[in-house]
Amino acid sequence: MPSAGLSTRRAVQLAALLALAVFYTVQLAGALLPNVPVFVAASLAGLALDLYLTHKQPGLLALLGKVRFDVTTRQLLRDMLIVIGLVRIPEVPPDIERPLTLLLLAAYAAHFLCQAVAQLVRRIRTLPVVTRNIDTSALHLTDAPSRLLARQPSRRLLRFSIPGTLGLMLSAGLSAQEWGLIGVSCTLLLSLSSAVYLGTWLLPKKRSKSEQDVLAWLDKWLAEYRPTIGMYFSGGATSAYQANMWLSTLAQLDGKPLIVLRERFMVQKIDATDIPIVCIPKVAHLMRLEHSTLKVLLHPANSGKTSQVLRIPTLKHAFINHGESDKLSSCNPYAKAYDQVWVAGEAARERYQLAEVGVDDKDVVEVGRPQLSPIQHADERAAAPKSDYTTVLYAPTWEGWDGNPGNTSVRLAGENIVKALLADPKVRLLYKPHPMTGSVDPRAGAADQRIRALITQANAARGGARRGPEAVAELERRTTELDRVSTTAFRGSADEMERMKIQGTPEEGNAERVRAATEAWEAAYWASFPEWEHQIIDGPRPAIFTCFNQADLLISDVSSVVSDYLSSEKPYAVANTSGMSEEEFRATFPTVRAGTVLSPDAQQIPALLESVRHPEKDALVRARKELKTHLLGPSDPPSLVRFNAAGLELAAEAEARNTRVARRTAEIPGQREMEEAAEEAEMEAPTTADPEDAVPT
Repeated sequence: MPSAGLSTRRAVQLAALLALAVFYTVQLAGALLPNVPVFVAASLAGLALDLYLTHKQPGLLALLGKVRFDVTTRQLLRDMLIVIGLVRIPEVPPDIERPLTLLLLAAYAAHFLCQAVAQLVRRIRTLPVVTRNIDTSALHLTDAPSRLLARQPSRRLLRFSIPGTLGLMLSAGLSAQEWGLIGVSCTLLLSLSSAVYLGTWLLPKKRSKSEQDVLAWLDKWLAEYRPTIGMYFSGGATSAYQANMWLSTLAQLDGKPLIVLRERFMVQKIDATDIPIVCIPKVAHLMRLEHSTLKVLLHPANSGKTSQVLRIPTLKHAFINHGESDKLSSCNPYAKAYDQVWVAGEAARERYQLAEVGVDDKDVVEVGRPQLSPIQHADERAAAPKSDYTTVLYAPTWEGWDGNPGNTSVRLAGENIVKALLADPKVRLLYKPHPMTGSVDPRAGAADQRIRALITQANAARGGARRGPEAVAELERRTTELDRVSTTAFRGSADEMERMKIQGTPEEGNAERVRAATEAWEAAYWASFPEWEHQIIDGPRPAIFTCFNQADLLISDVSSVVSDYLSSEKPYAVANTSGMSEEEFRATFPTVRAGTVLSPDAQQIPALLESVRHPEKDALVRARKELKTHLLGPSDPPSLVRFNAAGLELAAEAEARNTRVARRTAEIPGQREMEEAAEEAEMEAPTTADPEDAVPT
């Protein structure tokens, strides 16, 4: 249960804070009494606890930092108490205070010097662009220094303090000042040598190219690669799936594809692909795309930074969304900012007309959903070997930002749906919740945890023979192989520059190897579980389309999952937690019209399962076929063909527009120079500053 887990975590954090306060108090008492055993034990215990918290509870220490009790303050307080203790212990020579204090001050000065050098190294290694799948050998990129030295000042200070603390404790216990002087000297030398070592990254041999040189390299690469169509994406850490679903489609288009990102962390969030990736965080640098051969940018999502790239006049922009549903978010008024809105079928066109959000019907282009090709048709499922179990995929969406109870069924109907399915001994349940479930409404997260507990209990009660060890071994082997071809192994100390160096031009045939390894892994995954076992599916693997192919029935919410699943023409149901009547619900959401509507008590599930097991009782076969065409468009010509044609046509429009503008500006002397000067002035204006342009520390 999330509440129990949260309570346990808070209890651990409070206990750690209490222990830290106790150790400081006992250390002070041991120093003032003086009591050498107590003093030594408290000093060492405090340092050990700080080291443990730095590794295991960084969030807690971050909170301490907010109240100015950061690692430097804690270590300084600890060392000050140690000096007080040494002065108070009668057996320790009285003249130790001055040299120890001077050495400690020098050690802290060396720590701050090392930190300043590390900051400078990180700054010069933060390039204006980050790339993947691009040969960066011309930039002469170098490997990163140790992460402990360059990017972990808290751990560095604590670890380097160990010799000093041990030496001082030996001085206290043995009444010999030499140990303290030796220990603190070692701490001083560690920081000084680290500063010198980091300083070698500032020398010409290791120093990175200047911002101007890197941008000039980018311009040259763009001129040589000559991209024609790209995908622009900006978003948070959990939103990468919105871009990843379009990778296979983008790779199959005519021309030279390119992926343009804005957040540095997103470069590693994009799945395995051979498409060149360029991350351009600053607005001013983004505008260099205007002078490239790029003509079209596709947008799978809206973001605050989308407006920045829309300012480039030489590009045409198409909004392709990351899925279509009947929710209002699928026809956002922001869509009118794009040159075109690409939708799957006629239903989305009608949705925009009814929403009246300012999108002209002439700007809506029906292209289908080309990434749905891996989804098997109902006929293929029927031809597969029969199972004793009916596989039901319950894939609810998340709660959304607007607080509408009809967004997700997890909170109001999820447990009833799962209980009804688990009550049938011939059902195999696949539960795949949206990855953002509970991120806005904790009640949805709590319901999700209760659902998981129900499934775990049902598996324990059901029991049965499991797959042999060879199936598990095969899955492990396939996982290793898929990880090898789809991910890049980095050193723990690797930074952006080192990753750019490693992730250069992909090997020929890499995309095909990833595809084959993915299919082999999926087959091994499903073969590793007995057919009676319910599954809770988290993370990106297995993908939702693979789960579609395993399912005989889908239960979901009003979301793009339903539209995508409909391409299989297999039965589905949609939970109604909106408070509407069934008639109003069907009239409001077209995707529901060929499915079963579930009330929050899920009383319709037994009859629904009966219709799945006996197709002659399924009265919605024809309705699903008709709705599929209405939602996703015709199957001929194929969606990919229509999508590609739309891209080529939009690129031609961009080319024609740029030709007309170039001809007009050529007729006005100095016009182009005036436009460029105005653009440069606008870029330099303070109002265009982006808070994320700052170099991370």
